Amino acid sequence: MLDACAELLDETGYEALSTTRIAERADVAIGSVYQFFPDKRAITQEVTRRNVEEFVRRVDRRFLEEDHRGWWEAVDAIIDEYVDMHRTVPGFKSLHFGDAVDLNMLDSDSDNNTVIAGRLRGLFLTEFGLADSPELDLAVLVAVEAGDAVLKLAFRRDPDGAPEIIDAAKQLIRGFLSRQLKSWSPPS
Repeated sequence: MLDACAELLDETGYEALSTTRIAERADVAIGSVYQFFPDKRAITQEVTRRNVEEFVRRVDRRFLEEDHRGWWEAVDAIIDEYVDMHRTVPGFKSLHFGDAVDLNMLDSDSDNNTVIAGRLRGLFLTEFGLADSPELDLAVLVAVEAGDAVLKLAFRRDPDGAPEIIDAAKQLIRGFLSRQLKSWSPPS
């Protein structure tokens, strides 16, 4: 049902999505859909959660498999994963992290990008031994918000993501984080 929902989101968008269409695409009875999900919003939330978990798994895997000389290379890896998921994961381009449907889809108390920033902040703390601080929280949150906006622009300009805008997003985030947290600065 989640795969059917993701495919339909990419094909028709959220407004045209219905539980009936999801059931038809998944080749299940409508009652089966309602057994697990009360409405299309609930199914869409679950697709978004799945996408976020997949994004975090992919980033974690890259952190395990690749040696990053510093946070600046990690930023590029994170953006590369976002771009790849946008291109290849059904439903991702329609929902990103749920903002198209509900800014609080992932957590009723925090907006979606705050949830993502918290997850990425945790990766930075674990991988690079950075000191936890309110400045770190703010810097990562602003970087996520800025990156999200610029990457959306890249995909509005080109369905595969305008490469020059993707590169600009990387430069913007690295530059911002370097200025905010001087002890993080990449080598010259």
